[in-house]
Amino acid sequence: MRCLVIGCGGLGGVIAGDLARDGRTDLTVLSTNRDVRAAIERAGLIVRDGRRRFTVRVRIAEALDAAERPFDLVVLATPPTAVEAAIGAAAPWLAAEGRVVCVQNGLCEERVARVVGVERVIGAVVFFGASMLEPGVAERTSRGGLALGKLDAAPDPKLAALVELFGVLGRVRTTANLSGMRWTKLAVNCAMSTFGTIGGEPVGVLMRRHDARQLGIEVISEAVRVARAEGVRLERPGGALDLGWLVVDPSASAPRRSPALLARHLLVLAAVTPYRRLRSSMLAAIERGREPAVEFLNGEVVQRAVRHGIPVPINVAARDAVWAIARGQARPSVATLVALYEATRRGPPG
Repeated sequence: MRCLVIGCGGLGGVIAGDLARDGRTDLTVLSTNRDVRAAIERAGLIVRDGRRRFTVRVRIAEALDAAERPFDLVVLATPPTAVEAAIGAAAPWLAAEGRVVCVQNGLCEERVARVVGVERVIGAVVFFGASMLEPGVAERTSRGGLALGKLDAAPDPKLAALVELFGVLGRVRTTANLSGMRWTKLAVNCAMSTFGTIGGEPVGVLMRRHDARQLGIEVISEAVRVARAEGVRLERPGGALDLGWLVVDPSASAPRRSPALLARHLLVLAAVTPYRRLRSSMLAAIERGREPAVEFLNGEVVQRAVRHGIPVPINVAARDAVWAIARGQARPSVATLVALYEATRRGPPG
């Protein structure tokens, strides 16, 4: 199988490294990052996974040339902000019976399907964390597998082979409810990734704080309401958070010490423990001078909430705070997160 991985950050690096080590694909990796390309060309792609560390040699390039043969599989591991440009550039090299696998957060499958057709798009919802420690060195930061599915839930003869191929990354399951799986992870990332960006610390540090957990519960509650209005049936992957149970009433956003709210906080603490080392990839993008992907997370919730007339003030405030950091108007810190918490307790001006 000829395979193209586009993007070689933390997640793309881990995926490319495991696929290359497995050896069942003719693998090419594309990266627009000159430092990453130079490091991999010089020393190979290094992957760290707990106590496991290995180095593989991979073919890496900035772009495809006209003589390139078609690819049977294209894995999109770019930031969501680059997904449309990436599939636009790769589409001419996708084989007629080829498939595109989206591993990004957000709802990127819809955007990719507009370019290559829904029948050729497979969503991969990833349940492990990854980061790039330095150019060419990718680290897996938590355990977990992934789920594969299609937007239209149609049977796909290619799916079984992809389940086997991606088994090198962990346990792989298929889902007939990709939208539900995507929205579940979107809601969680609207909290973990966004507040990790605003707070500037790993998830484990922030989630020890009551204010950070409360913001997370509220932002997830808003996302769940929007998903339900969209007709989405939220999926609960094995062992994952029951987001329906987590939802709080909008009028109860002020901090309370009720047993029900305390139970929700304890549930959040337990759920984020496997991801305690995770540092927001959106914050890393801002630090590299790149556009944050907040419009693909909280921005997606805000945009769809407008269609349904659903108020989502916490998602609006969180999105705006990320943009303020990206524009240099604020700095990522616990103090910035606390200020956001206090501002959202006061409600809208007037």
